[in-house]
Amino acid sequence: MENLINYIKSKITLTQHDIDLIKNHFVSENVPAQTNLLEAGKVERYIYFLDTGIVKGYQNVDGRIVVQHLVADKDFFTSLDSFMTETPSLDYYETITESRVSKISKPDFDILQKETKFWSILVKEITNEHLSCKLERVKDFQILTAKERYMKFVNQYPKLALNVSIDNIASFLGMEPQSLSRIRKQITF
Repeated sequence: MENLINYIKSKITLTQHDIDLIKNHFVSENVPAQTNLLEAGKVERYIYFLDTGIVKGYQNVDGRIVVQHLVADKDFFTSLDSFMTETPSLDYYETITESRVSKISKPDFDILQKETKFWSILVKEITNEHLSCKLERVKDFQILTAKERYMKFVNQYPKLALNVSIDNIASFLGMEPQSLSRIRKQITF
């Protein structure tokens, strides 16, 4: 929970009362590796903060796993559309490593939204940050080569590069695992 509080403090100012509310509305739990946190067709009931570990978000497109999210510790994740509209998700979320998450349910999220000022400011801040990352990722797919995308990934996310399988990284970067293997052989660090 301390990682969550520190993360939020890095975004906005919190009073002790705000911190107490966060602690009252979030639940922390340890999750083993390769555990499904969400399956397609189910409604997302939580927004997660990843205290420690690595999580992947993906869709199954005609039997092919398409990794859309690789989440390292100290970040939020969820199937946002499903969570907000309470409709079935298209996404799967699965822990890659043993993880510790702090999660907030939809009813608790709504309570904070209605009864506090800080929560809506935080949600807007994090949503804008994640949107900016998504837009940059789209731009990278349009203008960078596969090798350039991989190099950027390694520089930005060294923990993910070291701890996530080639198959998952390749899918996330929009290439075949064989292509990523060739790229990795060309690079010396």
